[in-house]
Amino acid sequence: MTLRIGNASGFYGDRFSAVREMLTGGPLDVLTGDYLAELTMLILGRDQLKDPDRGYAKTFLRQLEENLALAKEKGVRIVTNAGGLNPAGLAAAIRELAGKLGLDVAVAHVEGDDLLSRVDELNLGKPLTANAYLGAWGIVECLNAGADVVVTGRVTDASLIVGPAAAHYGWARDDYDALAGAVAAGHVIECGAQATGGNYAFFTEHRLGVPGFPVAEIESDGSSVITKHDGTGGVVDVGTVTAQLLYEITGARYAGPDVTTRFDTMTLAHDGPDRVRISGTKGEPPPPTLKVCLNRLGGFRNETTFVLTGLDIDAKAALVREQLEGSLKDNPPAEIRWTLARTDHEDAETEERASALLHCAVKDPDPKVAGRAFSGAGIELALASYPGFHVTAPPSDASPFGVYTASYVDAREVPHIAVLPDGRRVDIAPAEETRELSDVDDPPLPEPLAGKTKRAPLGRVIGARSGDKGGDANLGVWARSDAAWRWLANTLTVGEFRRLLPETAGLPVRRHVLPNLRALDFVVTGLLGEGVASQARFDPQAKAFGEWLRARHADVPEELL
Repeated sequence: MTLRIGNASGFYGDRFSAVREMLTGGPLDVLTGDYLAELTMLILGRDQLKDPDRGYAKTFLRQLEENLALAKEKGVRIVTNAGGLNPAGLAAAIRELAGKLGLDVAVAHVEGDDLLSRVDELNLGKPLTANAYLGAWGIVECLNAGADVVVTGRVTDASLIVGPAAAHYGWARDDYDALAGAVAAGHVIECGAQATGGNYAFFTEHRLGVPGFPVAEIESDGSSVITKHDGTGGVVDVGTVTAQLLYEITGARYAGPDVTTRFDTMTLAHDGPDRVRISGTKGEPPPPTLKVCLNRLGGFRNETTFVLTGLDIDAKAALVREQLEGSLKDNPPAEIRWTLARTDHEDAETEERASALLHCAVKDPDPKVAGRAFSGAGIELALASYPGFHVTAPPSDASPFGVYTASYVDAREVPHIAVLPDGRRVDIAPAEETRELSDVDDPPLPEPLAGKTKRAPLGRVIGARSGDKGGDANLGVWARSDAAWRWLANTLTVGEFRRLLPETAGLPVRRHVLPNLRALDFVVTGLLGEGVASQARFDPQAKAFGEWLRARHADVPEELL
């Protein structure tokens, strides 16, 4: 029987009501929730510094207070990574909650990902958090032991979906194609409403309302249909699924702890209203190493935004920059970054439209240097600087910032333990068969599209979705017709990409070709500095990076317009 898996969370802070919406909106076998991201691990790490018993997503526990009885009544099993840095603690809290609610609920958890006590042994530096990305087989063991709720720490996002599918169908560890198919389905639904029209490039073509959350109907061979509950907002079509498949990948081979999924093999097909079938996905043995998410406290940061109005914007910016840096010369911050946003318009009808924003951000190991010393120096210029001096917010103290790095360790060095509902601990062996990860050679490109061209925004023809991988940015673009694909594949080279997005000009850029999806995937190394928590740029997670590309103008064939 087809396994129906719904997802009710794409990040820590997602729609609180989604758990109830998914449990009441239609039939489900399993409900998942993804609460972890690189930044979330830092947040949970800081929580745990204050209280060792914390370190998990408290929101999930509150959601269960309202919905655990409903899930039990409907026979829906729950699998979540909300355990964060303390899956055992969350599992214990759920058992306590079930007791208060008078429910007989079997709770299990997966641990072993936390490597903080072994960072010296594994040469991982001095991080605040150190967590390896585990796979799906601990979840499988817990579900096979009868767990109603499975809590994990840091597993790959797709593992929350792969585990229930593998348990349901009895897949072996070398059923790579089936596992890869489940990874594809999991990658689509793990970010919640992004699969149902959220953050979608062509949103103006649909009446989205508030998108519902997605459902994956997974078959025994790993193929799936992505859909949503009837009557919920949003849309599921080939475009929304393509967009999510391209989100935060790094090429045709997508490595995981259980299988390496070939994103260049899958095909998408319309399967009815709000239904898209994913089939043909091929899998390969996983690499011999596991990725490790490392977060450390990097120091303290602060920022001030000066408003520059009217004439002589560049001169006003130069004056306040010279004055502020001069005031800080005796004890300068370790890093100071200026950004001038020319939001001003000539002969503007409102003061706001006549104004530009000069943003100054500083970082330093000393909170005093980055704090009042910096913001006070800026405000002291109020009567001594450019005409019309004011700022967008009052001065503030510095706030701590984090630094993310990724490392890799031999999978055999990382414990993977399923703690079953009866307390038994089962060791999950690492993959016996592994294969070093390598790039896929780009396939032959289609024939170029000839004909007259017209200057137009790229977004008239292509969709895009972008995001972060630590300090790197990922940007996937896709065409919606074969003709547009012929043009896109031959036109958007790495050189043209760099020309359109000048911020990338001095950075390594890799392009990957995915013809089955009529898509290109670009990975820009180092664009985001030391990761989202370091706030290295205006858009620190590169969420709008793709929309910037779509807004850029190029010579587009007239027949595509």
